[in-house]
Amino acid sequence: MKQISHYFSMDYGEARDKFMKAAHAAGLAVTSHQNPVTGPGGEALATDIVCVGPANASRRLLVCSATHGAEGFCGSGVQVGLLDRLATLALPIDTSLILVHAINPYGFAWLRRVNEDNVDLNRNFVDHEAGDYPVNAGYGELAAALVPEVWDKAHRVAAQSVLDRYGEVHGLFTLQAAISLGQYDHPDGLFYGGHAPTWSRRTLETIVATHIAGASHAALVDFHTGLGPYGYGEPICFHAPGSAGYERAKAWYGEDVTSPYDGTDESANSTSAAVVGHLGYGCAWAAPDTVWTAIALEFGTQPVADVIDALRADAWLHAHGDLKGDLGREIKATVRATFYGDEPEWKRKIWQRGSDIVARALDGLGAL
Repeated sequence: MKQISHYFSMDYGEARDKFMKAAHAAGLAVTSHQNPVTGPGGEALATDIVCVGPANASRRLLVCSATHGAEGFCGSGVQVGLLDRLATLALPIDTSLILVHAINPYGFAWLRRVNEDNVDLNRNFVDHEAGDYPVNAGYGELAAALVPEVWDKAHRVAAQSVLDRYGEVHGLFTLQAAISLGQYDHPDGLFYGGHAPTWSRRTLETIVATHIAGASHAALVDFHTGLGPYGYGEPICFHAPGSAGYERAKAWYGEDVTSPYDGTDESANSTSAAVVGHLGYGCAWAAPDTVWTAIALEFGTQPVADVIDALRADAWLHAHGDLKGDLGREIKATVRATFYGDEPEWKRKIWQRGSDIVARALDGLGAL
């Protein structure tokens, strides 16, 4: 059994290597889905899956990392630790655990929240054939300021004044929602949902159809970073307060479960906006006859304004900048630091909270 800090990695390549080695050491097979693009060093990118327990179990837990690629350090570390300490994991009868490592490997490798198409996977699970995309008029007003064509001090100051004025008129929460709710009109912008199912979406749907469909009950724990208090893991429920899924989540994970889908109960309000097209939708669509209890486990890193600024800089860099220049390297270092608390205390908090939530999910499934 290794030290907690060993479970976490410096980059995607190391994270994947540790995941593969931990699986093999545990005597478990790894199934891989190859991404069509390569990493910054020309390395292969893939989503890797490990299954623990009976494949035909009636209750199954899906644990995902790197839905937002640069956030993958967190979930990957917990997944590697779970494999290393598998003997201590109490797997209930007729229950299985499916670990999905780096569902967005491009974003993990390139230190981007988005995928190879600049699409936010957590906004991509919508009905693209219908083309009835959610409208976000607020983003349209702010698009040019959020990702200006020039990223120097003068242009950033001017852009920030536009954002500040919007916040003064509409309120800071409305500003945050306009930015992060998701949008489908600005392909080079932030939180873009795309106009077609991405590779990561199609891969997840295949994974769910293969490993979850047929189960009576399933749970999703999707690891994220970037919102909330430093090192605290907020269980954000994909189900609205009052629903059966929300009540199960509260019974399993405790009273600190939140939901962004009902603003009438302040105790349930989440740090996240109520987005459409997230992973919870995708899982439910891919296994519609399975009863789901789905959460995102969100770990805080830095103030939300700093998180948004890092995303703005990264979007500008990939749309207009030079990845190999000094500013490009500086922006990438900032993005990594924004989503990864690369220090022992943060890693300890992530492991303790993350492994506890996984154990609670297994206990909850086992009691059904």
